[in-house]
Amino acid sequence: MILKISHSTKYYFEEPVHYALQQLRLLPKSGVGQNVVYWDVTVNGGVKELEFDDQFNNNVMLVNINPGEKEVSILCEGEVDTTNLHGVIGQNNGFAPLWFFLRSTPLTQPGSQIQNLIKRLGKDHETEVTMMHTLSRLIGEVVPYQTGETHSETTAEEALTSASGVCQDHAHIFVTAVRQMGFPARYVSGYLMMDDRIEQDATHAWAEAYLPDLGWVGFDVSNGISPDDRYIRVATGLDYKDAAPISGLRMGAGGEHMDVTLQVQQ
Repeated sequence: MILKISHSTKYYFEEPVHYALQQLRLLPKSGVGQNVVYWDVTVNGGVKELEFDDQFNNNVMLVNINPGEKEVSILCEGEVDTTNLHGVIGQNNGFAPLWFFLRSTPLTQPGSQIQNLIKRLGKDHETEVTMMHTLSRLIGEVVPYQTGETHSETTAEEALTSASGVCQDHAHIFVTAVRQMGFPARYVSGYLMMDDRIEQDATHAWAEAYLPDLGWVGFDVSNGISPDDRYIRVATGLDYKDAAPISGLRMGAGGEHMDVTLQVQQ
């Protein structure tokens, strides 16, 4: 399936920027299940300083915002040819070894809520894959999808306590539980084409667990499925902060706000 992406992010600053540097993780790579036909990133109001691949093999672009700017726009446009592999990515081939994906982070630190979730999961499962699907379904039941209740700093434990969250929270809960169960797990950010719309609310997030017989396998808790050919993988990491589409720092007075428009279509 050929997926067409148009992803625009615009920043508006109340006062002219003194200094700002942004990291962009917005370039998908050709690999298992996807082939990038073309991809272009255009920045207005800043300068692309350099590009590199990080420890997770994500493409990272550093953008220096022009001093004095009050508006910055970043536009990604491209086409990606995808194949439905039912979420199976296969063997680990990045820079980070598998044991690295057993590590906890502040956003994925396990606590009593995660332990209770694992107890509810039980141990009577036919295969490791069915166990992961059961975990995904259980998370969706105890943490219904609801916007406006969590934010980018919400931890897996906090999302479980509040019993509400979005795809980022679902992915954090999943990877935290999977690591506690002894399997490597990672957070994934990317794009999803919803069947009933072209305009998407935001980029999407899901999780991958490393299973001995299959390698990396994806699980989208928010939609209750493993990723298919409607998904484009862009970045991975231990949590959201490693795979965030845009992150950075800014020096100067005044606030800011951001507008995002995203289209994903065939």
